[in-house]
Amino acid sequence: MRRAGLVFVAFFFVATGLGTLAFHLAENVVGSHVSGGLRLGSLAILLIAFLFLVFSGRLFRRITTPVGDLVEAANRIESGDLSTRVREHGPGEVRSVARAFNSMSEQLQATDARRRTFLADVTHELRTPLSVIRGRAEGILEGVYPGDREHVAPILESARTLELLIEDLRTLALAEAGGLTLRRESVDIGLLAAETAGTFADQARLAGVTLAATAAPDLPPAQADPARIQSVISNLISNALRHTPTGGHVDVRVDGDGDQLRVAVADTGAGIPAELLPHVFDRFVKGGDSSGSGLGLAIARDLVLAHGGHIDVTSAPGEGTTLTFSLPRQ
Repeated sequence: MRRAGLVFVAFFFVATGLGTLAFHLAENVVGSHVSGGLRLGSLAILLIAFLFLVFSGRLFRRITTPVGDLVEAANRIESGDLSTRVREHGPGEVRSVARAFNSMSEQLQATDARRRTFLADVTHELRTPLSVIRGRAEGILEGVYPGDREHVAPILESARTLELLIEDLRTLALAEAGGLTLRRESVDIGLLAAETAGTFADQARLAGVTLAATAAPDLPPAQADPARIQSVISNLISNALRHTPTGGHVDVRVDGDGDQLRVAVADTGAGIPAELLPHVFDRFVKGGDSSGSGLGLAIARDLVLAHGGHIDVTSAPGEGTTLTFSLPRQ
């Protein structure tokens, strides 16, 4: 658009100069040809002015038409039509704006679709524990069930499920809004992993799964939020135990790689189906036999990324799964 404007101004000055030159040449014609020269100069000026108007009109339409399309499309976006796109035409600068506009529209549409899916998933996850709480409470109130431990326990368990779900949603919301607070300090990741694995010892024993944690010697500390990183490790161990059959084992390994500390949690479970593998860190994604909310790995990813780290997964059906995350060294 800037080049078109420069061409417009240049053409205006050239046209004016040529017209003036033609007029002065006509004035210099001698004798009886003076009046004819004046008429010739006037006609030249009129002709050049006409050409100028034609050129400027085309240039004006070339610029204003795509700009008008953009304004109209922006109005449709404002009214809620996120499928709106514009044709990329006109000067180069206008085409660049049109491409950026179309990219923005696509992102807005994708974000809106994710929002709708997220709300539907949250509604589904909330419905089950709420139904249990309401059904049990009404049954006890109406005398269908006695108010003993056996019948009150499902109410407390469902309430706990709701509490965990709400906390998970809060963590996700803070991470996406950039409001996740990290209380960083010098952390021995190997020791933290061993202590975290120790809290799952009874669960692993009851499931008949061997759980072990090892760390490479002389690892430097990491500058991290210990509570958040413990949450990540807990999530990975819990997920591994849930998908490892009796007789299997879960290994937690901590080592170093260049300027990174690496934590890997490997299991001997059934593995993740190939079609599900690319989506394991998406919200509410879980296998058909999973009893979790489908938020654990999404939260683990957000917490690791907030620390400036990276998380990855490798898995094959029948060969188990390994989840690995890295953190910058101190």
